[in-house]
Amino acid sequence: MRLIWILCATFILFSCQENVKKETTMKEDVFALADDTFNGRQTGTEGELQAATYIEDRFKEIGLVPKGYQNNYTQTFTFRPSSNPHEQAEFTGLKSDSTLTGTNVIGFIDNKASTTVVIGAHYDHLGMGGEGSLYREEKPAVHNDADDNASGVAVMLNLASKLMDATAENTKDNNYLFIAFSGEEMGLLGSNYFVKNSTVDKNGITYMINMDMVGRLNEENTIAVHGVGTSPIFKQTLFANNDYGLTIAEHNSGIGPSDHTSFYLADIPVLHFFTGQHEDYHKPGDDAEKLNYEGMQKISDYIHAIIVDLNDDGKLAFRKTKDESEEVPRFKVGLGVVPDYLFTGEGMRIDGVSEDKPAQKAGLLKGDIVKKLGAFEVIDMMSYMKALATFEEGQTTKVVIEREGAKQEVEVTF
Repeated sequence: MRLIWILCATFILFSCQENVKKETTMKEDVFALADDTFNGRQTGTEGELQAATYIEDRFKEIGLVPKGYQNNYTQTFTFRPSSNPHEQAEFTGLKSDSTLTGTNVIGFIDNKASTTVVIGAHYDHLGMGGEGSLYREEKPAVHNDADDNASGVAVMLNLASKLMDATAENTKDNNYLFIAFSGEEMGLLGSNYFVKNSTVDKNGITYMINMDMVGRLNEENTIAVHGVGTSPIFKQTLFANNDYGLTIAEHNSGIGPSDHTSFYLADIPVLHFFTGQHEDYHKPGDDAEKLNYEGMQKISDYIHAIIVDLNDDGKLAFRKTKDESEEVPRFKVGLGVVPDYLFTGEGMRIDGVSEDKPAQKAGLLKGDIVKKLGAFEVIDMMSYMKALATFEEGQTTKVVIEREGAKQEVEVTF
């Protein structure tokens, strides 16, 4: 009898173990979305639709309910792409040979609250290259773009799993709407369309969180957070919850080249998380094996802590911010460097040097910090850009840099 009982108990134990679902990791999500199968997830293509199906299946697996159109997870929109890169695409209700159709994927946690937090990340990309690509080889190549933005989608899915936890009472004062946006690379089309055709009460949206390129947290653990000025409570909340050793590069403006902008323009507070550009940006080399998955987990945990802290604050106050892009001066020359936009020290740190440009010819290197450009002190990115805007082609000037703690002076000819 005792033997029979032991055998039964063993059978039940193994049966239970088989029924326990293994949670999909962020790394698995990134490798899936950045696979060649999806051909770079370009908006309106079969590859993007396949990626949308993957995300929809993950929403179902997590337990999110559909919040697209007609009780589905998808919200489609048809548009006519602009031939002029400076003009917005035109939304249209009629499909034709000259139109494309994008697909937002939307899932919902309904806590029966009066307010809703939107958590989003775009999943489209550049396909085989073309407009927007920085790839200069003649032969087309798939742009899988693991960082831009399979990383953001993976963090969004990880947050959805956390927020679905029925035992987490500290997140139940809000509903949560998760949106994988289409059409971001073509001009924030998916987020723009959603804001104008929201599937939840837009007046009940308390704030929006956007993750775009969050897969390459650097050794200094620096993450840029944009939109800090869009609600009075954000700055305090960001720094109070930084128990993860992150260096926060804060930016007040709610305007930027990602989907949070669409919500900011609808008077909704926004936070946009970003780990910075890199040499694989908009190139075929942005692959899944290059991401910092421990860093992504740290970012997900940090954002979750912020959400928990804001749980009982009701509908957040919105505050307009200055559009930082309007302050950028016009340039007649370039130094030929990629600035490190995550650098929080004094000066402009160089993150990359272009071939055969003034900086390379002058011997400037990645990691050098520009302290002075001609007669102008450089204390941050804006002062660097204002200084650069004063020079003409053919001019020669002195540049003071800091390299490995020591200052040097070099001569640069534009």
